Amino acid sequence: MRINVYIPASLMILAVVFSFSGGFPPACAGSSDVSSQPSPENVPSLQESSLPDVPEKMIGSSSQVLLVRNTNPALCAVQVFTLEKRDGRWQTPFALMDGVIGKNGFAPQGEKREGDGRTPSGIFPLGMVFGYQPSFPTRMSYRQTDADDLWVDDVQADDYNRWTTKGTTKAASFERMRRDDDLYKLGVVVEYNTNPVIKGYGSAIFFHLWRGKGIPTAGCVALSEEDLGRIVRWLDPAAQPVVIMGTNITVENIKK
Repeated sequence: MRINVYIPASLMILAVVFSFSGGFPPACAGSSDVSSQPSPENVPSLQESSLPDVPEKMIGSSSQVLLVRNTNPALCAVQVFTLEKRDGRWQTPFALMDGVIGKNGFAPQGEKREGDGRTPSGIFPLGMVFGYQPSFPTRMSYRQTDADDLWVDDVQADDYNRWTTKGTTKAASFERMRRDDDLYKLGVVVEYNTNPVIKGYGSAIFFHLWRGKGIPTAGCVALSEEDLGRIVRWLDPAAQPVVIMGTNITVENIKK
């Protein structure tokens, strides 16, 4: 379903954030149901008259934005919004999507650390798409993964937070990019802590497939295969896509 809601550029991202003030469960644990979140069919209309002013310098020249937010940093349930700029105006091309983040919720901006089970807050570019298939219908750079592909999470390794291959790294710890559980069947790299890389500040932050609604990740953002596929087909490197992640309050503070 495609929803065209036009928003003046100066009212862009928080226009969406503050139009949705609740609907999340008190916590996410195991396979708990998060059906109390609003479904796409029940998303309230955006009211332009009540939108706060947001300077576009938040996102530079990007014309595609993923907004991943919730109301409490301890929650793992999130709402994922897609925003694109067309003819000088912002619109939402798709219905609101359900997602999950790290089991310990959002880390405050600058406080994400390796192994803390939290998802970083902030604004980050979106990088390459990866997956198990030889190709995928996306305009983004795509890389097929195989059994030798690894993403290093060893904070002592020289190639910390880098994609490498078996036999070319001395790292003691890493993520296998071709998993048996198929969570990485399709994914998008979030360019968090990649330029520069700061050891210990977190690694391997992706959009990937979820285990199920309400089941948290180790720190990534996860969605259904249908929704993630829709996002990957939509992303365009020419639009310099970015993701904005955090609670309502965090996103409000980013603009200051």
